[in-house]
Formats: sequence, structure tokens, C-alpha cells
Amino acid sequence: MIVLPAIDIKGGKCVRLKQGLIDQETAYYDDPVYVAKMWEDQGAKYLHVVDLDGAFTGAQTNMEIVKKIVDAVSIPVEIGGGIRTYETVKAYLDAGVSRVILGTKAVENIEFVKELCDKFPGKIAVSVDAKGDFVAIKGWVETSDKEVVPFCQDLVRAGVATIVYTDISRDGMLSGPNLEMLQKLNDILDADIIASGGVANIQNISDLKSLDLYGAITGKAMYEKTLTFEEINSLEEKGR
Repeated sequence: MIVLPAIDIKGGKCVRLKQGLIDQETAYYDDPVYVAKMWEDQGAKYLHVVDLDGAFTGAQTNMEIVKKIVDAVSIPVEIGGGIRTYETVKAYLDAGVSRVILGTKAVENIEFVKELCDKFPGKIAVSVDAKGDFVAIKGWVETSDKEVVPFCQDLVRAGVATIVYTDISRDGMLSGPNLEMLQKLNDILDADIIASGGVANIQNISDLKSLDLYGAITGKAMYEKTLTFEEINSLEEKGR
């Protein structure tokens, strides 16, 4: 299982939000590029980057920073946050991003998702951000009428190869991931599942590994040092 450290960019800085709330922000570093290289040096095999300004406004004001991150590291980078046009997807992929993550747009237009998957096979992921059994959109501030499981099944039929599942109630709370729903999704979907939200410590990583998931994203735990790559790498070496 790949552990992807999260680099959330807002106003050019590396921050974390609590439960996705724009007014619940903690700034950790001024330079996201420095953070990307730091995680790579510590053993990260993949980076999860989110343009929070994009998520809330739909404008890609941090694209140049993302490009600098891609150029600065030798590991793959995935990017999400307010990506709603073909042009933006292509610009990120042309810049060397390995995987582009859709959110709100995927909920609003499944045909758009299918077109992108046909054009860029294996390069399109969708972030399914759950408030209870329903999918949240627009930076998590609105709840759609889409139920999580049927929506995920629609995504797989559209050609989506990777789904990032976030339980919003747990994000930034260090309260542990939603293992029950993650197990359910992994069992019924023919797609790579990435767990996001609530990862607090090495026990959570061990629990997620036991579900045989493709990956897990962790943010606050890494920045607050309740979880380290030393622990993660040690767990891998033990083969657990």
C-alpha cells in the first residue's frame, strides 16, 4: 500500500484544513516545493497535492507551484482541487503530473469523466468526499444527491481507475479512517481505492494495509509528527 503525504496549497503556502473548512486553517510551511522534496527525502513514493484555492474558487492560481513540485521531485505527483475543464486536465498532464483528480465536476457531469478517461486512460482519478452516505461538492460546502456506493459504481463504468475516498467528518481530526466503508468499496469496485481522512498513526496505516487498499493519504498526522515515514517504512519491511 502506497502512503501519499498530502501537500495542500492555499495562498501559495502549505496548509491543512480541519474537516475541509476554509476558516479552520493551520499553515505549516511557506514553501510547498520544499515540503515536496522533504517528503521524497523521507521515503514518500507518491505525492498527493491539493489546490485548495482551486477547490473553493475553481480558478487554478497555484498551477505554477504544482509545476515546480513536479520538476523538483523524481516521484509521481497527483493533483486535485477545482479541476473542472479539459484544458486544465491537459495542462497538468502536459506539465508532468501523473494523475489528475476530479471532484465536483465528476458529480455534475459523468459524461465529462468518461471523455477524459477515454482520452487519458489511467490518468484520471475521482475524489469521492462523503458526508454520511452522500457525496459532497464545491470544497465540501455542499452535499449532492449522489449516494456514495452507486456513484462510485458509475465512475468505474465510466473508466475511472482510481477513487480517493474521504470521510469528511474525520478529515484533519486524527480520528481514524472509515474502515467499514473502505472495505466495502474495495470489495465491490474494480478500481484502486485510496483512503483519505482521519489517518492519525501507524496503527491506522496497519489497519488500512490489512484491507489490501492501493493507497492511503495522510496530512495532519505527518505534519504533527504523530506518524512518520520511519514508522511506515518499518511496517513495510516487516511485511505487515
